Amino acid sequence: MSSINSTITRLTLISPESTCNTDLAKGPWAFDTGAPAYGPGSSENDVAPAATPRQGQIPAEYRQASDEELTGRILAAKEALGERLVILGHFYQRDEVVRFADFVGDSFQLANAALTRQEAEYIVFCGVHFMAETADILSTDEQQVILPNLAAGCSMADMADESSVEECWEQLMELYGDEPTAEGLAPVIPVTYMNCSAALKAFVGRHGGIVCTSSNASTVLEWAFERGQRVLFFPDQHLGRNTAKAMGVPLELMPMWNPRKPLGGNDAASLTDARVILWHGFCSVHKRFNPAQIERARAEFPGVRVIVHPECPMEVVDAADEAGSTDYIQKAIAAAPHGSTFAIGTEINMVNRLAAQYPQHHIFCLDPVICPCSTMYRIHPGYLAWVLEALVRGEVPNRITVAPEVATDARIALERMLAARP
Repeated sequence: MSSINSTITRLTLISPESTCNTDLAKGPWAFDTGAPAYGPGSSENDVAPAATPRQGQIPAEYRQASDEELTGRILAAKEALGERLVILGHFYQRDEVVRFADFVGDSFQLANAALTRQEAEYIVFCGVHFMAETADILSTDEQQVILPNLAAGCSMADMADESSVEECWEQLMELYGDEPTAEGLAPVIPVTYMNCSAALKAFVGRHGGIVCTSSNASTVLEWAFERGQRVLFFPDQHLGRNTAKAMGVPLELMPMWNPRKPLGGNDAASLTDARVILWHGFCSVHKRFNPAQIERARAEFPGVRVIVHPECPMEVVDAADEAGSTDYIQKAIAAAPHGSTFAIGTEINMVNRLAAQYPQHHIFCLDPVICPCSTMYRIHPGYLAWVLEALVRGEVPNRITVAPEVATDARIALERMLAARP
């Protein structure tokens, strides 16, 4: 199977409209300098905060090396490091990176995987910044977590910052008070999606809340409703809305909180009646999917099975046959009868990988335009070779560390998440 880079290069030679940005054919180091930005891909139009990490140029030898040379150098470094190293790779990573991972999975699976290799001195996380932070929180004091490219962030995670969430919480406490009901239910329980900073995970831990992933979101909401009258769910509005709706929560009881407006743009009555307060955030990859794409897939392939990620807008989830996490999607395809046809609504790297892994099926992405996750795209074999060879020399570049006072509260929320198995 060709990589996403070579696929994009080939398509742009034929039709620039086949990809959302022809700059994707370049190496990601072309975007490591200049103003903070997510780079080409699905998040290119999202505004990156001024504090967005920047990588800076890696040595030319890694930028100019051939695929074969990088492969040889990565494998040699892995062999030299042996059990001192574990590489974690997210489903959305490009194939030429995932092939070197010891564990491949979604954020929930990789959070668990990090706990199983406590003998490893180095955890190299081929994902994005918030995932590396989570690995650092859950790892031992003797382990060091490395993110190959510091610019691999997450635009969704950046849509909920600590000060905005703190301000939201203060306004809600002024409205609700902080006393529990006679049944012991708190006025509101904060629930954050894994896709957020360590600071927000710590906020949730301090206020009796919990972290969720797309794999266990419904289990987490059940946990929260057992303890509170309402839920404040951030940063992804779509996962919160789709999950709560499937659990029977009416849409009118799920107001949106816009952090730029007083009371989030709501009146006191709607917030008092609310069951789930949704933050105004979203994933730019999954926002690209729409019901028209599903209609086209059904017209072209009668009997197609449409599965989308719950980060997609509600209208897309409602039009699909199923919605589920990346792990759910993979398991559904693995269990399908020979010759099935699937239209998948999630990140293109994963869809292409599934198509190659299960050639007995016809698998394609609902979005006909190749537009990968901008920040996952920033991890490249050149960066992986750079950090691994530095580790062999005894150097630790791009180490991700979470301050102890933040890690303590965040770990509480994460341990609740890990216990909430779907």
